[in-house]
Amino acid sequence: MGLKKNCWEYKNCNRVMETCPVFLAKEFDDINGGVNGGRICWKIAGSFCGGKIQGTFAQKLETCLSCDFFRDVFKEEGDTFRFM
Repeated sequence: MGLKKNCWEYKNCNRVMETCPVFLAKEFDDINGGVNGGRICWKIAGSFCGGKIQGTFAQKLETCLSCDFFRDVFKEEGDTFRFM
């Protein structure tokens, strides 16, 4: 199996990595096989999606559940998928 894409790679995000809370979230490293928060971005407040900075997990949950990246991570991880 190839390398798993993180959200910034999947979405071709141009946000500066030094300020991205998902990229800086080292406590989530290796969850769902990602780097830092890269494959659990829905859990991290301040992520960038749809051209704007997102709020808390509760505020963005509905949007994240319909996100193509979220669905792909869910499929790729199968039984080992971590939602939170």
